[in-house]
Amino acid sequence: MLQNAAQTYQSNQVTTATPADLTLMLYNGALKFIKQAKSAIEEKNVAKAHEASLKVQNILYELMSTLNNDYPISKEFAKLYEYMLQRTIEANVRKDLDILTEVEDLFVQFRDTWKEAIQLAKKQG
Repeated sequence: MLQNAAQTYQSNQVTTATPADLTLMLYNGALKFIKQAKSAIEEKNVAKAHEASLKVQNILYELMSTLNNDYPISKEFAKLYEYMLQRTIEANVRKDLDILTEVEDLFVQFRDTWKEAIQLAKKQG
């Protein structure tokens, strides 16, 4: 019962979110899955680490597919996302914590900058 309520709440959150909020959710989700992958690697749980890494990769694919190419900055985002994707794949193959930390740091920077942009847009709007 409680699980269904949580799933309904989460589903409603996604359906009613703005595109900006959805991007923020993707960044936060990626950070959550990177932490899971790192924890699984430390626990020597290869399958769990692989599964979490695949989720990060899927988020990066989603971020790349939703870029608005009408803006020149989108090309720069695409390059960074592609780099992060390649590094995540490499980390998954090698089960490398250092590479995951590098990708995690990039996601933190994206997320924090995105949060600031949302706040500025709300103040101006």
